[in-house]
Parts: sequence; C-alpha cells; structure tokens
Amino acid sequence: MSDLKAGSDFIDNLSKEDKNENLALKDILKKVDPKKEKLRVLVSSPFSVYYDNEAFSISAVNETGPFDILPKHHNFICILKPCEVSIRTTTGQIQNISINGGLMHVKRDQVNVFLDI
Repeated sequence: MSDLKAGSDFIDNLSKEDKNENLALKDILKKVDPKKEKLRVLVSSPFSVYYDNEAFSISAVNETGPFDILPKHHNFICILKPCEVSIRTTTGQIQNISINGGLMHVKRDQVNVFLDI
C-alpha cells in the first residue's frame, strides 16, 4: 500500500473492485441534497411524543457505539443505550433528547424511536 500515490492519482492506483466502490460512493454523495433528502422522525414513549417532524439526520448510541442515520440509510433496527439522541432538523438546528434506552427502527427514510418500553 505504500506504493500508492496521494492526491488525484489515488483512484488510478486502486484495484478495479476498489475503484468501482470509490466511484460509486462519490456518485452517491453527489446525489444527496440536504434540502431535498429528509427523514421522517418520531421519538415517542407510550404516553408522550418528544419529536414528530422531518429531519436531516439522527444520532444515537447502541451496543457497538455512536452512529448516525441519514437519508437513504438501509433498513435498520437496534436497541439504544442510555444516551442523548441528537436530531438535526431540516433548518439546521439540533434538538437533543436524553433517553434511558429504547428501540430504533429505520425503514424507507422513516425513523421511529420507541422509549420506555
């Protein structure tokens, strides 16, 4: 790996498989528009709704550590650890919600966080 050139020649020095992966990633990043790409986020418990609106991203912590959910994320389900859930709204503000744990379900840009279950 030390033979690789830095800078613009980086992609030229990758294997064909790695080159295709990196070009695909570049294409995906070009297509993401934070003004158009949105999540629908619902954070609720049996008796309260803490957030129910569009957002650009949501961050939390599970057993493997901190993570972020952005538009076009793969379907995903996990148990959340006690943490502060950070929701980045479409206007750029950040709303933090302290939780004692919960369950997060992500499917087709819809994020549901169930608390106190």
